[in-house]
Amino acid sequence: MARPRTPLLNRERIVAAALRLVDEEGLTALSTRRLAAELSVSGPSLYNHFATKDALLDAVVDGVMGEVDLSMFAAGAPWPQALRDWARSYRAALAAHPNIVPVLAQGPGRRPNALRLADAVFGHLVEAGWPRGQATRIGALMRYFVTGSALASFAAGFPEDAGVYDAADYPHLGEAHRLAEHRTAVDEGAFETGLDALLDGLELRFERLRQQAHQGSRATNAGRSAGSTGS
Repeated sequence: MARPRTPLLNRERIVAAALRLVDEEGLTALSTRRLAAELSVSGPSLYNHFATKDALLDAVVDGVMGEVDLSMFAAGAPWPQALRDWARSYRAALAAHPNIVPVLAQGPGRRPNALRLADAVFGHLVEAGWPRGQATRIGALMRYFVTGSALASFAAGFPEDAGVYDAADYPHLGEAHRLAEHRTAVDEGAFETGLDALLDGLELRFERLRQQAHQGSRATNAGRSAGSTGS
């Protein structure tokens, strides 16, 4: 009987194994030796596909970014709804791979999926009427907000031991020991509250910019009209 063939080693298989290792054991577990053992190959064979560990890590991070839905931008959704839908998809991708967030938070670098994401967000905002400088800042703001929300659980950070919260020292934390058991509701609720507040504020800012532009246009036209009359 013929021996079963070993699956062909390629970039996709290496990246998938590396991501699985990071998901299960954290970034510190990722090494060439450990990854080669997971794939049942020799360490040097990995270098035929990735010259360095950093190059491999970039590919892993970019694979996660490829999970983020960008279809709302191509569909031409109003910018507040597009940002809302994108932020939720972005957070879902990071929540599925929390151990990779510290690397992802450093910026897009040369990663194709990350650059496509930045291009889609920036382009949609500019097309909606945001000045280019403002659109850049909003893209950065959204990334800070989403990646920050995915770095760690707020609720899980509180001990479940009620005895920790002495009323004399922490008079307002009498129920804090219950937060961990409601982790999902607390963390997702915090994200949605923040997203609402952020987008509400941006909509107000956008309206002010439109009003200022309108007033500036009226002032310019009035000046031209007065100049024409004077001549």
